[in-house]
Amino acid sequence: MTPEPFGARLRHAMDTRGPLCVGIDPHASLLTSWGLNDDIAGLERFTRTVVEALADRVAVLKPQSAFFERFGSRGIAVLEKAVEEARAAGALVLMDAKRGDIGSTMGAYAATYLDKDSPLFSDAVTVSPYLGFGSLRPALDAAAASGAGVFVLALTSNPEGAEVQRATVADGRTLAQVMLDHMAAENEGATPLGSVGAVVGATLGETGVDLSVNGPLLAPGIGAQGATPADLPSVFGAAVRNVVPSVSRGVLRHGPDASGLREAAVRFADEVRSAVPES
Repeated sequence: MTPEPFGARLRHAMDTRGPLCVGIDPHASLLTSWGLNDDIAGLERFTRTVVEALADRVAVLKPQSAFFERFGSRGIAVLEKAVEEARAAGALVLMDAKRGDIGSTMGAYAATYLDKDSPLFSDAVTVSPYLGFGSLRPALDAAAASGAGVFVLALTSNPEGAEVQRATVADGRTLAQVMLDHMAAENEGATPLGSVGAVVGATLGETGVDLSVNGPLLAPGIGAQGATPADLPSVFGAAVRNVVPSVSRGVLRHGPDASGLREAAVRFADEVRSAVPES
């Protein structure tokens, strides 16, 4: 049986649970603010609390792999359990791994996150295209086969990103636009939404690119990084309904109390609904 594509599952999740992605970013300062030690026990407690509080109600949970990897194999074991439990509770899991490589190495990354038999199988994964969009083919093919998605870095909010992403190619397009055009080609004809998404920072203001890729637009930067849901229409224009706003510290700082996490997530989702037209 052909699996339901990620884009269709994401559209349904956003329509029913609200248009919000919450990051799971257990960096040391957050563990400390929760009264936890920066060790494997603190990591496990933090992660379990976030999953139990939010996985049954938000559309997407986005674990940042690096914050688990820093604890070695025990951290990866916590991540595996979080992915399994979040998906079982109905949340879509977007693994924020930002992988990018060539050939068999990219294929191995694809197998790690996009093969249903992998303990880290996720509904989608973030990838970097700046070894050439074609280098992502193993991930794109693996995602299509398993009904998963990929989110491709396009225009990121870090100042250094512009050095590469705003550079122009021979026909005058920026490199970011070249990547977005590739994504649009991958998503052509998909309904209600393609499964190849773009990562575009919500803090960027006017982007100067065409974001009509017929796929989801992951928008990090809401909350602690300074962007608000009210900024989304001006940044994303006509594509704003396909935006998946991503907030991490803006929700996580309300822990360790589960009700505080839930209330913050509901508040952000309501603000997005108010800012973004339904159709």
